Amino acid sequence: MDQPPVTPLPDEEAFEPEPEPRRHPSTIGGLLYLVVLATTGVGIAIAWTGDWRLGVKWVGAALVLGAVARLVLPRRDAGMLAVRNRVVDAALLSVVGTIMIFLSESIPNQPL
Repeated sequence: MDQPPVTPLPDEEAFEPEPEPRRHPSTIGGLLYLVVLATTGVGIAIAWTGDWRLGVKWVGAALVLGAVARLVLPRRDAGMLAVRNRVVDAALLSVVGTIMIFLSESIPNQPL
């Protein structure tokens, strides 16, 4: 009943399927990450051109959007939004985004 080990034929390795070509971005989370980055860039541009309150609101909104996306998407689909645990990622993004929006509303205008 002892059978010798089966050795693979030399040509068996040649029949491995080719990997699927990579899609860019490869996950929906990657696309949402790019949306968060673009929205942050818009906010920075708005703040740079003069209306800093509106620009900071845009950046805060981008972070809150990233938090919602991180909560909704599973880790394998979250792309670069997944850095730590889902709850930690979403909490940090939402807290910082909310604080930025709150501060942009609550800081009084300074006299020129």
